[in-house]
Amino acid sequence: MGKIIAEVTVVPLGTASTSLSVYVAEVEKVLREFPGLKSLLTPMSTILEGELAEVLTAVQAMHEAPFRMGALRVSTTLRIDDRRDREITMEGKLAAVKRKM
Repeated sequence: MGKIIAEVTVVPLGTASTSLSVYVAEVEKVLREFPGLKSLLTPMSTILEGELAEVLTAVQAMHEAPFRMGALRVSTTLRIDDRRDREITMEGKLAAVKRKM
């Protein structure tokens, strides 16, 4: 099976502050435990590239991070782009769009 691209958003709910950057930083630190994954932090989510099983394991670890920090509720959204006819990469997807512009 080839690599997939996934978009993940982890949101702790009911925190003491409207600022979530401390939680985002902790979730991003979790990704360091997965050196086989490529990741890209964006202002609204994190993009992951890697094997499906490793991405799903990483997303579970990401989801758990806010709980370890005291959050009592966490909402995680995951979108997966799994193409089986050829390998995809983050760079390749962007390049395909740029060629058409």
